[in-house]
Amino acid sequence: MRAVIQRVSVARVTVGDDLVGAIGPGLLVLLGIASRDTEAEADWLLDKLLDLRIFEDESGKFNRSLRDLNGELLVVSQFTLLADTRKGRRPSFTAAARPEQAVPLYEHIIRRAHDRGVMVATGRFGARMRVELVNEGPVTIILDSNDR
Repeated sequence: MRAVIQRVSVARVTVGDDLVGAIGPGLLVLLGIASRDTEAEADWLLDKLLDLRIFEDESGKFNRSLRDLNGELLVVSQFTLLADTRKGRRPSFTAAARPEQAVPLYEHIIRRAHDRGVMVATGRFGARMRVELVNEGPVTIILDSNDR
């Protein structure tokens, strides 16, 4: 499981002309789910991103987490994060989970975050989406369950 996390003041995702998800201050999470991923990787990733200290305290140091600030999450599925570009010029996405495996893990993360009291907005799984954000800092972090 791989996630690109961006600290944002606002973010939103649209499908066509429809706004499907929007947040105020918090984290935009672009989420790639691999075919080998399980709920264990999903739980690890969620724990990490909720408690990752990437928000400044009064002295400007990264000492606060999303939970500390009661920040919001916008979770957007993005299978292209699993691209293999080692050969040729066209990326291979064979490492990405098929929808029948990825959707339950995507929904698991959203449900678990919501159960922990986090306001969660989402994109639309499998749709062509337009994501807009204001990255604060800028702060962008990559989390990969292979690195745990």
